Amino acid sequence: MKHSTKSSNRLVQWIDDRLPIFSYAEANVIAYPTPKNLNYWWNFGSIAGIILVIMLVTGIFLAMNYQPNADVAFASVERIVRDVNYGWLLRYLHMNGASMFFIIVYIHMFRGMYFGSYKAPREILWMVGVVIYLAMMATAFMGYVLPWGQMSFWGATVITNLFSAIPVIGDYIVVWIWGGFSVDMPTINRFFVWHYLLPMILVMLVVVHLWALHVHKSNNPLGIDIKTPQDLMPFHPFYTIKDLFGLGIFMIFFLFFVFFYPNFFGEPDNYIPANPMVTPPHILPEWYFLPFYAILRAVPDKLGGVIAMFAGVLILFVLPWLDTSKVRSAAFRPIFKQLFWIFVADCLFLGWLGARPAEGIYLVLSRLATGYYFFHFMVLLPLVGKLEKPKPLPSSIFEEVSKNCRTKED
Repeated sequence: MKHSTKSSNRLVQWIDDRLPIFSYAEANVIAYPTPKNLNYWWNFGSIAGIILVIMLVTGIFLAMNYQPNADVAFASVERIVRDVNYGWLLRYLHMNGASMFFIIVYIHMFRGMYFGSYKAPREILWMVGVVIYLAMMATAFMGYVLPWGQMSFWGATVITNLFSAIPVIGDYIVVWIWGGFSVDMPTINRFFVWHYLLPMILVMLVVVHLWALHVHKSNNPLGIDIKTPQDLMPFHPFYTIKDLFGLGIFMIFFLFFVFFYPNFFGEPDNYIPANPMVTPPHILPEWYFLPFYAILRAVPDKLGGVIAMFAGVLILFVLPWLDTSKVRSAAFRPIFKQLFWIFVADCLFLGWLGARPAEGIYLVLSRLATGYYFFHFMVLLPLVGKLEKPKPLPSSIFEEVSKNCRTKED
């Protein structure tokens, strides 16, 4: 199906001749050729983009009323919720939006792992996605500190102190991050600036991510290459409708928490003003950091724990080369499919262990789950890729779609 890139509107033509934004949108959004067999698991990339826009807009309005000052930061957040017009809505959209952003991105990443979206020729697409994930983690951590409650203050103190484990320069790095010799006024100023700046960097990374996506087009559930024009269809209206439907379902889920359980993902201690003299019984990061927090605590050595925690994320960069199978989709890899779901369960288990005390049976289980996490990447993926016998792949996307349609009709 072909779309005309010329508009009958003279103003649109005049603008497009000088700045071809309309023809660019036509080619890359409306008529953009997309595999015919994408399912609803492919909705989460666009939903993540919408959530990023919501976070940017609400963050800008919150910044207009927030005071990055250790003496009044907590009170300024309370003022936003109580006195600023619709400040409560802005705050709860932003606060719960962070959790929603991570839920969507985690599903997006696991979908990529299941269908082999990290394999050639999309390695750079995957690696840029991992950089986006790292930028999200940094942005979320600094944003969590800004309300200046008990969990914010002590979370910042504990997490930034991890850098002191680095030999020779560790203490200097901690002092540089803090802007002094403790978490105080310069720290909250620095975190506020970075929390405002990193989303702009995040947007640029998303643009690069989309650029890389459009070079080789989306992967698909079959994990096979596009072979004929019949394998493709225009993005609009087929997938715009599908994305809008998925977005509607997601917004119901998102706004349910905003309006009915706004503090579901938060910690009660963060509604107590920061007090350097009183340490909370259990210092916990936000839920989306808990699997890596469990890995950190599973290693008895401080430096070893820090290395293991960062390795848990950085190992994703080399995933395209750790998986030695030539077949992308788990739909045709019976052993890999089972290992994938065991890996997902292990990640969820690590998240649960991250919220438990680092003692007794929980510590033992954390070490076992951490060991399996790295075992999956370093041993199982390379080994299974060489030994597994995949099922036969379909000859083309079009033939598989046509066969499924005939089956449904029958």
